[in-house]
Amino acid sequence: MITIDEIMTPKPFSLAETDTIGDARRLMTDKNIRHVPITDPSKKLVGLVTQRDILAATAPSSDSAGQEDTRLGDIMIRNVNVIGESDSVRLAAMHLQKHKYGCMPVVANGVLVGIITDSDFIGIAINLIEQIEAAE
Repeated sequence: MITIDEIMTPKPFSLAETDTIGDARRLMTDKNIRHVPITDPSKKLVGLVTQRDILAATAPSSDSAGQEDTRLGDIMIRNVNVIGESDSVRLAAMHLQKHKYGCMPVVANGVLVGIITDSDFIGIAINLIEQIEAAE
């Protein structure tokens, strides 16, 4: 069985509830990521902000001034589905597909240790396709 810790991104970039939409937008742009786990000072996972959340929170409106200063705690997803390091990659893939999630934070005792994204599974698919083509 292939486990999550074999393909996850360890120590993902994260922000705090008190950080802002502007902070998240800059991090996402600078690091070319679409998902930002939100952690407390002890790195316990408390939420998740996605690129889609940022877009929804900054939709054009008559009161668009100051949206970049909105705290992430005000827009984050609080009940985040997570997975453990020793769980199977197949389980994660099925969960992502069933719920149409783009990522799942990886936790150990509630502490963020990694993240697995739909892009990780594209990498696996490419590797498998290359192996099949090489065997033909």
